[in-house]
Amino acid sequence: MTPTYRDRGLPALAGTCPISGRLLIIPSVRTFPSEVLVNVISNGEGPGNQGPWTIDAHLWSFAGDPTAPKPRSVLSLLLLQANQTVPVSALIQELWGHEPPASALTTLQTYVLHLRKLFSAALSVPASEVAKSVLVTTPGGYLFRSASDEFDLERYERLSAEGRHALATGQNAAAAERLMQAQDLWRGPALTDVRAGPLLQPQIKRLEESRLTTVEQGIEARLRLGRHQEVLSDLAGMMAEHRLHENLHAQFMVALHRSGRRQEALRVFQQLRATMTEELGLEPSKRLHLLQQAILSDDPALEVAPRTDGLAQLLDQLTVR
Repeated sequence: MTPTYRDRGLPALAGTCPISGRLLIIPSVRTFPSEVLVNVISNGEGPGNQGPWTIDAHLWSFAGDPTAPKPRSVLSLLLLQANQTVPVSALIQELWGHEPPASALTTLQTYVLHLRKLFSAALSVPASEVAKSVLVTTPGGYLFRSASDEFDLERYERLSAEGRHALATGQNAAAAERLMQAQDLWRGPALTDVRAGPLLQPQIKRLEESRLTTVEQGIEARLRLGRHQEVLSDLAGMMAEHRLHENLHAQFMVALHRSGRRQEALRVFQQLRATMTEELGLEPSKRLHLLQQAILSDDPALEVAPRTDGLAQLLDQLTVR
């Protein structure tokens, strides 16, 4: 479990980040200059699901308007590329597109100064210290400095990568644990309420696609372990968001069938078929039709669990018969 600032005894201030109200925890830069914990994809909970942090200070109430969209977009882009230089040209493109005003560079510098003042006020340190330790000017751009093990996005990407590797090598229990830990860092859409421009939009889409893949693979790992009843609620929620996603429907059908709910499994197929026909003019794939037939015939292949392979191999097996 990741140690918290309380565990380390470090002085810290907490406040509401202008990214959808997510919580921002910052230790004193005098004591711990290189670490800043920022929750981009969580929603106000500390590491290790230990519950909400106590908000000791509202970071964004010290200077200026906390709802100003352009400074919020600047910070969002810097957070998504933490510890990497974001070029000035990229920030200008995000804020104004391909036709920036003549004052774009000066205005961007003003936004960065504004953000530094917010950090400075919250930490009770000079803005010059923030410029050296947190929001740093680099050749050609700016860099947001954060220790990777204290940044929820970095933790998420590390855990999901470890989970994918474990799943690919048949370590299903380890895969399920890592992927669920990664999934639990999410509390809602990434960077919601941020006005996304041409650079933030693909970044947000990448995060949402990654989240979907992580959920799918976590469900796959648990299905391989025979934990089919456990995944039903997760699948029901995801299918409400992704009404045309065939693999989620296939997972739901298998989980329901293995839970003794064959009629409901067949209704899932019929609902997907009706939705696809009405909205896309398409039938579900051959693999989904074969899965439906396997459920109708109570095919013994559906009952093999736990196993080292998973749904993809099961559908392949049905296809080649």
